[in-house]
Amino acid sequence: MPSQPISDAISSFSKTYAEARAKFLAAAASADLAIESYVHPLKGRDGEELALDIVCEGPANAERVLIVSSACHGVEGYCGTGVQVAALSDATWRKAARDAGVAVLYLHALNPYGFSHLRRVTHENVDLNRNFHDFSKPLPVNVAYREVHALLLPETWPANAENIAATERFIAERGLSAYQAAITGGQYEYPQGLFFGGTAPTWSNQAVRKVLKAHGANAKRIAWIDLHTGLGPSGHGERIYAGLNDAETIARARRWWDGGGKTPITSTYDGSSTSAPLTGLMWFSVHDECPQAEYTGIAMEYGTLPLTDVLQALRAEQWLQLHPEAPKAQHDAIKQQFLAAFYTDTDEWKAAILRQAGEAMLQAVEGLSGR
Repeated sequence: MPSQPISDAISSFSKTYAEARAKFLAAAASADLAIESYVHPLKGRDGEELALDIVCEGPANAERVLIVSSACHGVEGYCGTGVQVAALSDATWRKAARDAGVAVLYLHALNPYGFSHLRRVTHENVDLNRNFHDFSKPLPVNVAYREVHALLLPETWPANAENIAATERFIAERGLSAYQAAITGGQYEYPQGLFFGGTAPTWSNQAVRKVLKAHGANAKRIAWIDLHTGLGPSGHGERIYAGLNDAETIARARRWWDGGGKTPITSTYDGSSTSAPLTGLMWFSVHDECPQAEYTGIAMEYGTLPLTDVLQALRAEQWLQLHPEAPKAQHDAIKQQFLAAFYTDTDEWKAAILRQAGEAMLQAVEGLSGR
């Protein structure tokens, strides 16, 4: 496979999970890199094997490790895989990481079930990025979600006039940010609801922890870029700080990634992010499994559609899961609406994603190497 810059690799994107996985594995094989797979217990939408596939370029005992992960939220893997395949196909990028002494750990399809089945959640209906808790302790209580749960998932879809009016009234009285926070912050009481964080570690949670133990045991410094979609202006990659509310770590992330102020690091701690404050985040696992390492991370959050459209697509798709009797035409329309909320299938959007990802990955390598 000929090398091409990350920013030019539009062909690295795919139409299905199976195609995305095949491209990822082929890119790793062409780069002569070993592949490790954690096979999921269930099959994909088309009967295909599902797996979390891991490729590490660099020494097994590396002291500096950059993690680049995709599909924490299933359907968002359409974007993330494109970045990973492009990176594996870019000899210049790979040489830059090697020369800096940084091992790059690619985690493809953290949530392969959601990726294949066009869902955001795992097969347990769990939002993986709300699932990283010590489940022996009391779980967070999302009082606001209790208020909106019945409103979000009416008996019929599309929602009737009464439901629409009630939703608009909630937003008018509380604000769109409060509506977003109530829905997306994470909840642990409604297993068939939206943004359910689970009551035990999911399969994907356990697999991520195994990978971190295996590949991060000797690391002194770990950086993590977790690729997401669905918030913010179309094609813009918001760099959301993903770490503890610690002044020193936040300052380090800003030194690495703010691009001289051109790409500011946002944070849920100070309200600067398009994301609401969240619970049970995946990056907590680094501190659990690699406590010896200094950790610095961001979520790269690429915008697609306006927030209200994304929230509406989430509602529709969750309603569909509760109503398998829905006609095929309605099923297909909802799934297409859902995909559009998390993936924009245009060359312009893809080029913007690749350019920003390539920049952030190089910045992480420079940060890890102390440049």
